[in-house]
Amino acid sequence: MTDGAVGITFQEQMKGGFALGASDPSDGQRKGRASGQELTLHAEVAIDDVRRFRDDPQHAGSLAGTVDFAPLGSGLAGRNGVFNLFSPTDQPGLKLMVYELGFQSGGKDYYLAGAKQVHKDTGFDLWSDTTTLFTRLHQGKDKSGPVVGAGILTLGVGDLLKLTSTIRTTNAKDPGQSVQAIAEFTEFFLGELADSYLKPVPADSRKPGV
Repeated sequence: MTDGAVGITFQEQMKGGFALGASDPSDGQRKGRASGQELTLHAEVAIDDVRRFRDDPQHAGSLAGTVDFAPLGSGLAGRNGVFNLFSPTDQPGLKLMVYELGFQSGGKDYYLAGAKQVHKDTGFDLWSDTTTLFTRLHQGKDKSGPVVGAGILTLGVGDLLKLTSTIRTTNAKDPGQSVQAIAEFTEFFLGELADSYLKPVPADSRKPGV
């Protein structure tokens, strides 16, 4: 952390149908719903330096938290978390909100890798894009391992309200610095949304496959 840098933390809970044995998130969501199985990610995001985060092309922070998934256990402590907000990709107009978290269950390593796809197409789907996490579960310590499960996690309206109530600043010396840091983060967030959704849609633009 840069001396004098002010950071931000917040908590985010996402959950949805999830199934072992599935490799496609949509298929895993459908199978999970049919069997009554959900996976919940209790994410704790930390951004140590709001200005550095804003200027970083990958907009990288850190992720901690726990995972609940009945076949593997509840309150599974995360480690080696990865968080990126509006991270650019090779596809024009597509940015990703990345949430990745390693954990252990039954003495085995697992790695949950999810991404929200922020991409303007012919419809206005800002809400679904920014609240839908397409997720795969890998065996091993990173996403190079084989996929052993998949599903789609979502952030509901109630969960969003809870998220906003958990926003805190870190390393602020006074209330003014806190207000400034939150304002800068909000400006960045809204600016990225405007860049993604208010620009003209290319003639061949379409949502990428998952």
